[in-house]
Amino acid sequence: MRFSINGASHELSVAGHETLLGVLRDRLQLTGTKLACGRGECGACTVLLDGADGRPEPAYACLTLAAACDGRRVTTIEGMARPGVPTAEGLHPLQAAFMRHDALQCGFCTPGQIMAAAALLAANPDPTEAEVREGMSGNLCRCGAQPNIVAAVLDAAAVLRASASVP
Repeated sequence: MRFSINGASHELSVAGHETLLGVLRDRLQLTGTKLACGRGECGACTVLLDGADGRPEPAYACLTLAAACDGRRVTTIEGMARPGVPTAEGLHPLQAAFMRHDALQCGFCTPGQIMAAAALLAANPDPTEAEVREGMSGNLCRCGAQPNIVAAVLDAAAVLRASASVP
């Protein structure tokens, strides 16, 4: 199979039972995507897949067969920070907002939270608090940082909207 991960092309031979999570972590050493429940219940393994309309779609990598990603673009947490992104640290605005709002405690769910938030903001750049809560409901935080996560997503949405309006 051939696919793009974080903008880099990869060609791999995969078994029919291999999950995208296993390929990312074990074969490509992209360990930012976390294995927690392994059943699609927590969202810690959320990555972005290219959607039919061009917008990224969140996907649980623990439930996604690697073979189903043939010819697709996959973005993991490692692909979020890029040079030229409008923050002093070179972080994606979501990553910077999570830090500003202390929206992580143990940090284990954070990569999946950020990826789900990125998909949410790609679909709805100006969400309400209720829309953020609904959009993030597939990602669990056992530390209780949900209020800070919501605040971080709303903050990042404002930063992204502002940077989009700057020529």
